[in-house]
Amino acid sequence: MAKFPQNILKWVADNFHKDASKMLIWTGVAGWGLSSLAQICGIAFNKKISKEQKSFLIPQEIADACVNVGSFFLITQSVKSLVAKLFKTGKFAPASVRNYLQKNKKLYGDKVGKLDFSLDKVLKKHNDFPEDSYYACKNFYTALATVGAGVLSSNIVTPLIRNYSASKMQKTYLDKTNTQSTVNPYKTSSGMKI
Repeated sequence: MAKFPQNILKWVADNFHKDASKMLIWTGVAGWGLSSLAQICGIAFNKKISKEQKSFLIPQEIADACVNVGSFFLITQSVKSLVAKLFKTGKFAPASVRNYLQKNKKLYGDKVGKLDFSLDKVLKKHNDFPEDSYYACKNFYTALATVGAGVLSSNIVTPLIRNYSASKMQKTYLDKTNTQSTVNPYKTSSGMKI
């Protein structure tokens, strides 16, 4: 049993040690997913909520879950990829990397900042590249950008989208309910009153 947590920690270290922002994204997605699942189960198994209410609330919670997880993932992943690309191309770089590129200006001077340039490829070719400071800086700023994007998506974008879609669903549900309640139950199919 003690081996199980150790294997999880090893897997996390192997997969996320150079990219903490990736872990932030996937733990955020897992958190949104699990909290949505808990909300849906709470509604589904609550005996105080009528079947009619459940038929409205459960689809609404599923739609909310899709909005929550989808917008969180898309926004954080996009921001993370953008910041990582800026570091990879050398547009953003710590002083040690800028100094290294300045020393090797003949090799890389005109390529730095271009989309097809990759510092990850440079460090594989040269043993003297300041790899540790490059990854530490890249990891720090992509994680920081991911946290910022997570806050933006969770507190601004997601509620706007969720409230808009929930109001649409609620209006459709109320319109359907009102239409059904205005039908006279005492009329026959021929239109005669009983």
